[in-house]
Amino acid sequence: FAAARSRAAAGEAEIARLALAAGEAADRREQLSDAEDGDAALVTAHEDAVAAHTAAARLVSELTEAERAAERDRASWQARRDALAQGLTPVDGAAALLGADLSGVVGPLADRLTVRSGDEVAVAAALGGMADAVVVSGVAEAAAALAHLKDADGGRAGLLVTGGLPPVPRDGWPVLPEGLRWALDGVDAPVELQPAMARALERVAVVPDLDAAVSLVRTHPRVRAVTAAGDLVGADWAVGGQSEAPSNLVVRARVDEAEAELAGAVSRAGELADRLAAARDAAGARSADVDAALAARQASDRSRSAVAAELAELGAAARSAAAEAERHVAARVRAENDLEQVLAALAGLEQRLADAEAAPVEEEPSTEVRDRLRAEVTAARQAETEARLAVRTAEERARALHGRAESLRRQARQERAARERAAVLRAERERGAAVAARVRADAEKALAALATSLARAAAERDALASARSSSEAELLEVRARVRAATADLDRLTDEVHRDEVARAEQRYRIEALEARAAEEYGVNLPTLLAEYGPSALVPPTPDQVAAAEATGDREPEPVPYDRALQERRAAKAERDLATLGKVNPLALEEFAALEERHGFLATQLEDLKSTRRDLLTVVREVDERIHDVFAAAFADVQREFEGVFATLFPGGHGKLVLTEPDDLLTTGIEVEARPPGKKVKRLSLLSGGERSLTAVALLVAIFRARPSPFYVLDEVEAALDDVNLGRLLTLVEQLRSTSQLIIITHQKRTMEIADALYGVSMRGDGITGVISQRLRELETA
Repeated sequence: FAAARSRAAAGEAEIARLALAAGEAADRREQLSDAEDGDAALVTAHEDAVAAHTAAARLVSELTEAERAAERDRASWQARRDALAQGLTPVDGAAALLGADLSGVVGPLADRLTVRSGDEVAVAAALGGMADAVVVSGVAEAAAALAHLKDADGGRAGLLVTGGLPPVPRDGWPVLPEGLRWALDGVDAPVELQPAMARALERVAVVPDLDAAVSLVRTHPRVRAVTAAGDLVGADWAVGGQSEAPSNLVVRARVDEAEAELAGAVSRAGELADRLAAARDAAGARSADVDAALAARQASDRSRSAVAAELAELGAAARSAAAEAERHVAARVRAENDLEQVLAALAGLEQRLADAEAAPVEEEPSTEVRDRLRAEVTAARQAETEARLAVRTAEERARALHGRAESLRRQARQERAARERAAVLRAERERGAAVAARVRADAEKALAALATSLARAAAERDALASARSSSEAELLEVRARVRAATADLDRLTDEVHRDEVARAEQRYRIEALEARAAEEYGVNLPTLLAEYGPSALVPPTPDQVAAAEATGDREPEPVPYDRALQERRAAKAERDLATLGKVNPLALEEFAALEERHGFLATQLEDLKSTRRDLLTVVREVDERIHDVFAAAFADVQREFEGVFATLFPGGHGKLVLTEPDDLLTTGIEVEARPPGKKVKRLSLLSGGERSLTAVALLVAIFRARPSPFYVLDEVEAALDDVNLGRLLTLVEQLRSTSQLIIITHQKRTMEIADALYGVSMRGDGITGVISQRLRELETA
């Protein structure tokens, strides 16, 4: 039994160990299941990252091609703009005017007009030479510009003068058929150019072709039709064909179009460059995401491999536990057999005991035997009980081991299924890793190819840029030579024109001299050349003849013709003739008229002198009168001021002083006021009330010296205290005896001495009301 107990204890320990291993296996299976789920998510993330990286690489390639196309468009439009801008450079006289910075020269007409898109050639054909004209602000400025061109040999130029005639009214213009339009409606010009544009494009219609132009002119003979190709058709004039050089208006429209397209191309190139940079950054980020997803998958594979190894170890432990369980089942069977044997032996012993008890006792057994048998029976019973307990315990343990074995078998089956799924997922991950590796290799190759392409494209772009720069330099040089040749041609043409003009002028001058000789001297040209030509000898001058006669010498002989000497003699004779002047046959009549005019002016002068003397006498009398009146008035006012000041300032002294006593007409008056107790005399050193009282004293003195029927005083006592107010009211009482006073006041004491009061107040309805009250009548009543 001790051995059975030890085996049972070992089985229990083994069962506990197996239960712990089974729990660990379950945890590992859960971890493996979670790892499988996470691995599936990692596979999905890796595949998504690979797809995103592929899309980003495709977008980078597309944007690279788009950027190259945009750069080509930009370079093309810039070259077109530069080439067209060269054609806008003014030539001949226009360039000379624009470069001279003359006053009133506004600029080229083409720069100040905006023509509807598509109508540039038609409008330029309708305007003709005016399309290349220079705008000036007035007729005088135009004349100055033409004079500058002549003085500087600048060639010829067309000038468009603003501020001239008013705009041409559109009265009487016919209604155009559908699809046709007036050329003037497609031109947007400043206000100062609109009259000239209206006259230049009067009754000019834009038609699609020559057939429409012929039909329109046949229907409306006064209308001129211009086609989109630049053919102008009228009832009595038509011009068109193939033009070698477009006008500045057309070139300006093309330059504006090229600048607009260039701006759009630059904007698109910048936008594509930004998008390409963003796409490259996104491709780099997607590549980093692919690398991160691949690293995460590899880390997951390593972790799953470790878990699989642990699961393999746990599976081996499970298999070992299953074998141990089988061994324990066999041990239980053996224990049950032993138990049956023990039970059989126990039954035999019990039978023997019963037989022994039933058998007659021949003799009393000895006590020792009986005790020994009793002890054996007790031991057998205890052994039976222990055996039964051991059997039950073994049965329970066997059942527990059998359940644990079944659980381990199920776990083993699940483990095998999990391993199969892990193998499938591992294969899928390996395939995904292979695909990702291929995608990464392809992406690296694509990036390398893109880098190579970019480098090659950059090199080609640099080469093209250098070639374009050299071509542009050559083009500029050719254009410079063309301009120089054109300038030489213009210069030679101008010289030829000047020579022709000089020859014409010489011819006209000769004809004028011939006519003058015939009219003034009655000599024809042959006689003039025979007698006064360079081949004839020049006789001596009268001065030379007189000098020879005075000295008694012989008369000088004629001398050969010397042009310079004869020109000097002719100039001197012309000066002498100019000095002598012409004979005036009306000189006597003019002298008589001037003499009569002189007598009349002398009489008028004497009248003016007499009038001046009378006016000076009147002025002198007026000055004397003013002097006397002012002296008397000043004396009276000075006297009254001293009295009034003494009334207002008892104990004080005030007087009026003339600044220039010797000249009363220009003198000023100073007021000296010294209140009682003060030594100051200047008004600026007095207080506000004292100055107010001094001003009142001056006014009252003037009133008393030169009384008036009535006076108006506006709050003159507002700044006075009660004492000074009483003194002022005393003066008012003195004045009211000779004059009527209207006083505006807020002082109650002033109101008390009044004969009538008039109050102004605001009524409840917002209207001003006047209230009057007579006080003297009430007092009398």
